Amino acid sequence: MNAPLESPERGFSALGLDVRVTDALAALGYEEPTPVQLATIPPLMAGRDVLAQAATGTGKTAAFALPLLHRVFPDAKPNERTAALILTPTRELAMQVAEAVHRYGKPLGVQVLAIYGGASMENQIRALKRGVDVVVATPGRALDHIRRKTLQLGFLKTVVLDEADEMLDMGFADELEAILEVTPKTRQTALFSATLPPRISAIAQRQLKNPVIVTIDREVVRDGEAARVRQVAYMVQRAHKMNVLARVLDIEQPTSAIVFCRTRTEVDELTESLIARGLRADGLHGGLSQDQRDRVMNKFRARKTELLIATDVAARGLDVKHVSHVVNYDVPVDAESYVHRIGRTGRAGREGVAITLAEPREHRLLRNIERMTAQRIEIATIPTVADLRSRRMELAKAGLREAIIAGEFEQYRSIVEALAEDYDVMDVAAAAIKLLEAQNETDDAEIPVAVARPERPARDESTRGPSRGGPAARPGARPGARSESRTESRGDAGSESRGPSRDAASTDRKSVGKKPISKSRATPEWTVAKLWVGAGRKANLRPGDLVGAIANEVGIDSSSIGAIQIGDAFSTVEVPEEIAEDIIRALKATKIKGMKVPVRRDRSK
Repeated sequence: MNAPLESPERGFSALGLDVRVTDALAALGYEEPTPVQLATIPPLMAGRDVLAQAATGTGKTAAFALPLLHRVFPDAKPNERTAALILTPTRELAMQVAEAVHRYGKPLGVQVLAIYGGASMENQIRALKRGVDVVVATPGRALDHIRRKTLQLGFLKTVVLDEADEMLDMGFADELEAILEVTPKTRQTALFSATLPPRISAIAQRQLKNPVIVTIDREVVRDGEAARVRQVAYMVQRAHKMNVLARVLDIEQPTSAIVFCRTRTEVDELTESLIARGLRADGLHGGLSQDQRDRVMNKFRARKTELLIATDVAARGLDVKHVSHVVNYDVPVDAESYVHRIGRTGRAGREGVAITLAEPREHRLLRNIERMTAQRIEIATIPTVADLRSRRMELAKAGLREAIIAGEFEQYRSIVEALAEDYDVMDVAAAAIKLLEAQNETDDAEIPVAVARPERPARDESTRGPSRGGPAARPGARPGARSESRTESRGDAGSESRGPSRDAASTDRKSVGKKPISKSRATPEWTVAKLWVGAGRKANLRPGDLVGAIANEVGIDSSSIGAIQIGDAFSTVEVPEEIAEDIIRALKATKIKGMKVPVRRDRSK
């Protein structure tokens, strides 16, 4: 791996990029390439395929966008449109990448278009007909345009798969394969992924030609600027969660925070409650229109909103540098979601805080996360009323100090001088602070302390069923790594969620007759609850339809969904017990295959 450049003057110019691009970077304040940029830009400029493992926040967008601009556009002919295609898992990330490519390539006159679901198809078709150099798209909408023949890829020179593991997790495996199959075989391909599970490796083997392999294990920052994230959890009964959140926010005073919830309903309810308490909060989830989502994110980036309440799915791909706090309103059901969430704060030397509100029954999930991430989560005591008042006094003192330094209080001196004739000046100042505190006083009450449930001892192996041990259960497993079985499970979800191949489906129908189709997934490590869904094969329901509905509506990773069985008239699905009721409420409130279906706990023995 190349060492970081020592001199800002060398910077991106030393990589041989087009001078117009380096000038644009300088104007944007870019000085030194990050490690992933140093490792990937040279081979991409040389025309090599690249397989890069790099997390969000490492500078990977510039890593593939800059060589793409350098190679493609100085030599592009006017009639050779859509020279580059960048695929991303979410519309938010598509918009961010498109904006970045536009800024980098503005001096070259590059035309960039982001296409994604939820936006006007007609407007996208008109833009594509006018001619676009770079298309940044979500897989589903890209394939839709390809089938309509409104996205022509005959002159394509470069394809980029950004956050490939996320695209597989969201069930886009079939779409990716279908898109790549219709691109020219002479194309250059760059694949970027935070992890490299077997499904990603398989795609790389089929679609990349002798790729340069780059691995950036974590975000690298200067000495003394390592990311610092304080991780803390509060044990709280569910009925008191809102009060605990409000009190913790009063204590922490975040400059900018993201609060993660499991469901759309929870996002809406929590947002309303926080606004009623005088906080500037906005909700973000899949039920909003694209215009609404854009407005919410623009306000949050501009710091006009201090709290963003979001589901996991809606927040994927968001890259906001100034987040000071991340709050898990519910404990994530897997360590990967937890790591992905808290990675939003504490970037590039900034101090960050990750707060989790855990119910006593979720104590085991916290311990699992600790074991898999090899990081300690402090179990803290809920702040008392006395703690809150003490914090308010500290803030008042800090505010007074700033006011004294700023000056401009001549108009108030006459009041103080008049009172000082009869009272001690210290008493006058103390009375003023007392009045200030009274204005901020609320009807605070002590919140009951919740005690974590003790972990149940493991049953004797002779009486246990199939092992539920995840990666943490196997000796020698690398902390934070995905297990092979879990990865394969996610891969299966990806392909299955978009339906089996025609041949496979035909074989299934011939071989199983009237027996339910069982979707094989790795044995989960969480306590299982089985749900009954009132739709099956007769309604053309597929396992992927359930995976997609649960993942999108509840905002959980597909790896947290267990075995699925599709019968003629009904289906069953295994989910984590901790969030079973949330999933039932969410599925009842949405449509599956365009229809409302009953959902409840399975009553069969």
